[in-house]
Amino acid sequence: MTGVLKAVKKGRGGVDIAHRKNTAEMSVVRIPAPPFVQIPMHQNIGAPCTPIVKAGDRVLVGQLIGDSEAYVSAPIYSSVSGTVREIKDVKLASGILSKTVIIDSDGLMEEAEFTPPVVTDTESFIKAVRASGLVGLGGAGFPAHVKLNLPQTAKIDMLIINAAECEPYITVDYRECLENSENILLGVEAVSKYLNTKDVIIAVENNKPKAIKVLADIADRDNDRGDKVKIMKLKSRYPQGAEKMIIQSATGRKIPPGKLPSDVGCVVMNVASIAFVGRYLATGKPLISRSMTIDGSAIKNPMNVRVPIGTMMDYIIDYCGGFTEEPEKIVCGGPMMGMAITGINYPVVKGYNAILAFKKGDLAQKKETDCIRCGRCAAACPLSLIPTNIERFAKIGDVSKLKHSGAMVCMECGSCAYSCPAGKPLVQHMRLAKSIIREAEAKK
Repeated sequence: MTGVLKAVKKGRGGVDIAHRKNTAEMSVVRIPAPPFVQIPMHQNIGAPCTPIVKAGDRVLVGQLIGDSEAYVSAPIYSSVSGTVREIKDVKLASGILSKTVIIDSDGLMEEAEFTPPVVTDTESFIKAVRASGLVGLGGAGFPAHVKLNLPQTAKIDMLIINAAECEPYITVDYRECLENSENILLGVEAVSKYLNTKDVIIAVENNKPKAIKVLADIADRDNDRGDKVKIMKLKSRYPQGAEKMIIQSATGRKIPPGKLPSDVGCVVMNVASIAFVGRYLATGKPLISRSMTIDGSAIKNPMNVRVPIGTMMDYIIDYCGGFTEEPEKIVCGGPMMGMAITGINYPVVKGYNAILAFKKGDLAQKKETDCIRCGRCAAACPLSLIPTNIERFAKIGDVSKLKHSGAMVCMECGSCAYSCPAGKPLVQHMRLAKSIIREAEAKK
């Protein structure tokens, strides 16, 4: 087996949190076709798509139903076969009001005809990635073709595959490593080839030994063909999977404020995203479904499931046995960076990787008190910020000091709030600080 590398540099800050990977040994189960789907036209950072179907149209699985001429956008495909019931504005779990195509499923899951894309160079590769509809499956929702379409001046020598999955509960990336390693290999080969990267590192936390072994095995096979793929074992510490953190741990390079990974010679892709690239290039089947972890103390049967995009959350929860009791809190995504939602009457979009539901009393509720100036928030911040300073400047609306304090650099990982003994909602203050700066910039 290929030697597994250790992290080049220990990242700063972060917190040790309980992993609670309850579904780690549960294979991903594909759920039956739902009776209907609501497929939003706004599923990515950037411009929403415009529907190209109308009420009454019959559609097939994988048929294009929405697109945009905007560069920062990604096309949207039907996830079921059936008939378009209507197109209307629907509120998403994020609070966004999005034009949405509602399709009544016929239960047949009849597929459109798929043809693997013809890729001969970097330009045709980028076009293929855009046509696939891929956005970051780690949760960011950034169109993949934009990330991979680098300027000619960029000198990229390192492709980093993020298989860290540092959030508690979520295990779908781990299952991707175990169940779809061949697709990971195909995706790595393609991205590395067309971006002309010298080295590839697949980075995974050390609490996933099975994944490390599987990934090391595929690296062995890849290296037999002359490629330079290495597995790197990272210390299990949140937020190890954050882009800036994983680059620093894997390469020792630090991204300056306001800069991108490409500015330090790196491209980072989530392991599920890279596996999808491999599948798409082999089959031509676009992004129409995704894997999700359904867990938490209020879920009767925690599972990893593969769901069609646009499936309603209540249908997914029912498939997992429903709630054991009325949950006190429901979170879309992980408990650290996910968003609390008001219910489960929302459709799943491309970027959602988990639904967590918790019983009353299971969540530690800290009563907010005065800051005791212990400095734990600053020590926990991976980006060397002082969250209490940013909180203070945000309360008085001091734009100049907010900029100087680095508020816009914050990645909202929640390490500060997690470590604060005073129970201060520091992440909310970080978001407030950013909005104050943006509003001031907009008025100029």
